[in-house]
Amino acid sequence: MVCGLTAIQMAIGEQWSNAVLLILVATVLDTLDGAIARLLNATSKFGAELDSLADFLSFGVAPATVMYLWLLNDAGKLGWIATLVFVMASALRLARFNASAEEQEEKPEWGKYFFSGVPAPAGSGIALLPIIIYLQLDTDLSDYNIGTPLIAVWVMIVAGLMVSRLPTFSSKQIRLPSIGLIPTLAVVGLFLAVLINAPWITLTVSGLIYTVMIPVSYRVYKSREKRALKVVK
Repeated sequence: MVCGLTAIQMAIGEQWSNAVLLILVATVLDTLDGAIARLLNATSKFGAELDSLADFLSFGVAPATVMYLWLLNDAGKLGWIATLVFVMASALRLARFNASAEEQEEKPEWGKYFFSGVPAPAGSGIALLPIIIYLQLDTDLSDYNIGTPLIAVWVMIVAGLMVSRLPTFSSKQIRLPSIGLIPTLAVVGLFLAVLINAPWITLTVSGLIYTVMIPVSYRVYKSREKRALKVVK
């Protein structure tokens, strides 16, 4: 929550790179908090609700505000509509996630490896791709006026993906065998080294890869669903 609020403060001061990086830090913390809670056996309904509230602020309100202050305000009503749609989509997605968790919705074993729709942290990252690409370019914001409506449409498309039922890959249920631990740590270390030394290029490539993986995850989900139906029959 602190990262999300401070990102908004940085955006008000037009410190775009700091605003984006703070949302990235919030993403890292969001990845760690659940794992740490499970490790310490400290999960609770209160913690789940607080986590969703922090997610709404950091991955709904903060990125929408950053994008609006950066460029969407130049798109007039369309830019404000895109901002509202993204924030509401984030709220709806998190509310649906909480409701499904409380209802203890039964999923097949293979279904646990998929989210329903794009998760809020990933959605915020994809929505921020235009500003991440801009931070690599030596140009002025006025050069982007012609593309401002397109960026507003992009933000609304991402919002639609967040509230959709489109299956996307989930890493929460992945359990690595002990033999794969060291190679995985090596890959993570390499990624962090590249991220620190070339953050904007790394974030751009990561965002584009995730976006491309969305239709791939859909195909994999449908393939597994089809095989499961054959087994039942």
